[in-house]
Amino acid sequence: EVQLVESGGGLVQPGGSLRLSCAASGFTFSRYGMGWLRQAPGKGLEWVSAINSGGDRTDYADSVKGRFTISRDNAKNTLYLQLNRLKTEDAAMYHCAKSERTTMAIEEARRVVEYDYWGQGAQVTVSS
Repeated sequence: EVQLVESGGGLVQPGGSLRLSCAASGFTFSRYGMGWLRQAPGKGLEWVSAINSGGDRTDYADSVKGRFTISRDNAKNTLYLQLNRLKTEDAAMYHCAKSERTTMAIEEARRVVEYDYWGQGAQVTVSS
């Protein structure tokens, strides 16, 4: 079965950095695009970033562009999200997600509906 397990969440001060990891199994990781999505208390699910199967195409929500970096290591079946210059509004549960399709334009990855499996999430708390 498909499994996505996030790690690396925690408490960080505003302006600080954090790196999230997602260990994937149960599918051919290198054939699927992946994404990160987040949800803060009282708010809806928000798409954060996406990366294609080969790792050479990425996209970001305007709110995190220039601060976050998505990457992947297909040899290790692992997805990453580097979060820099964190703001209080970045605090949320961050979920690793698998794209439902093996072929898809990177622009389509902005839609939450494109993801069919989600990890349990990693909590990111930003506080001084």
